[in-house]
Amino acid sequence: MPLSELDRALVAATQAGLPLVARPYEAIGAVLGISGDEVRERLAAMLASGVVRRIGAVPHHVKLGFTANGMSVWDVDDARVDALGEAIAALPGVSHCYRRPRHLPDWPYNLFVMLHGRERAEVEQQATRVAALLGDACRGHEILYSTAVLKKTGLRLT
Repeated sequence: MPLSELDRALVAATQAGLPLVARPYEAIGAVLGISGDEVRERLAAMLASGVVRRIGAVPHHVKLGFTANGMSVWDVDDARVDALGEAIAALPGVSHCYRRPRHLPDWPYNLFVMLHGRERAEVEQQATRVAALLGDACRGHEILYSTAVLKKTGLRLT
């Protein structure tokens, strides 16, 4: 789907995030000279065509009080990792869960699970729940705690 000038303007108006107001689509529409309904329709068309993969909230975990954030990495049986990953993704406290290739011999981990807590003990407790779900399919894991907050960005037009 080629982007129209309106679509480009809409992406540019939303690429830094939606405005934190009661009716964000109407606010964006007011800037672009269109209705909030048209903003929703254009975004839906871009989603349907695959130009935009998703629209989602990106919480700032530290500002929400979750200061112990750890990427837990797991060495999981390849035959079972997809099904187990789906179950783990549904757990409370898990914001990201995805499969990645191993880089043997140094990096045996193929399942990455981002855990958030107010204290490290809370993250470790969540990791214990993940380990219990993985059972004998798991051969090892580590928790890599965040040391800095990295800026997250979405689609950017150049």
